Amino acid sequence: MTYEFDFSVLLPFWREFATGVWLTLQLSALATVLGFVLGTLCAIGRADGSPAVKWAVATYVEVIRNTPLLVQIFLVYFGIATLGIHVSANMAAVIALVVNVGAYTCEIVRAGLESVHKAQLEAADCLGLSRVQTYWHVVLRPAVERVYPALTSQYVLLMLASSITSQISAEELTAVANRIQSDTFRSFETYIVVGVLYLLLSFVVRAAFWGFGMVVFVRRRKLGTAL
Repeated sequence: MTYEFDFSVLLPFWREFATGVWLTLQLSALATVLGFVLGTLCAIGRADGSPAVKWAVATYVEVIRNTPLLVQIFLVYFGIATLGIHVSANMAAVIALVVNVGAYTCEIVRAGLESVHKAQLEAADCLGLSRVQTYWHVVLRPAVERVYPALTSQYVLLMLASSITSQISAEELTAVANRIQSDTFRSFETYIVVGVLYLLLSFVVRAAFWGFGMVVFVRRRKLGTAL
């Protein structure tokens, strides 16, 4: 039995594919920004918080890292509805992804915070920097720079993992592909195209993070050297 590939049947659906790609990027970008904020706050709380805060953050991180993302998505989507709060599938997907990636970001950023030498903190105290200034200039920014490659990899994985949100009908690329293959009965060709699109998206996201890192970190170091 031979299979004849026919990608031409997918050409009329190029707008749907483009919409799926755009929505995937939007979903991933929003989850990345909010997840970074959540994870950073949790990392600070776990590194320098009260015992109760450290326990709460540690519990959150362990629960999220040891349960499947799909289960978390279902809990958020159906749990919110059970409480009588009605949100769209896309919004539930964002919430679940933020909660998930926030836990992983917390551990990555915490590793960066622990890499900051105590002598730098003592120097900040000698300069009379406030607690906020010390965390921003001496601790957080250098720590994020050290773990930036790990964060980049984590957020690329987040973009790829967003495909799971198709299980609650979030309108991203995989959900679009599911609909197209059910209309064309060309599952093999459809998912080959989707695989190629995700591969290209991975390159695009990595390039975007590389450019952002060059601007934020490399340029900052050059300005500091010039001053």
